[in-house]
Amino acid sequence: METVRRQYKVDRRDIMYLRATIESYDGMAVVRTVDPRAAVIELLIAPGCESRIAELVEDLRCREKLAISPIESPKADSIFGCG
Repeated sequence: METVRRQYKVDRRDIMYLRATIESYDGMAVVRTVDPRAAVIELLIAPGCESRIAELVEDLRCREKLAISPIESPKADSIFGCG
């Protein structure tokens, strides 16, 4: 199985926080900065972990109020809405 890649536009000030938070879920995903000026990150998600990472991203967006916008496929990671 191949690693699933998802790109997001984020606030540049949040890149390190996102990296630390997402990578603390050991072995589920790795965060890579694609373009530091444009604040684009890429998540390299382990096979089978896509839904958990999507939930985590949505939780960070809703609860932490972080600006995280999917770049490639907006529907792929918007399985939950902010209530």
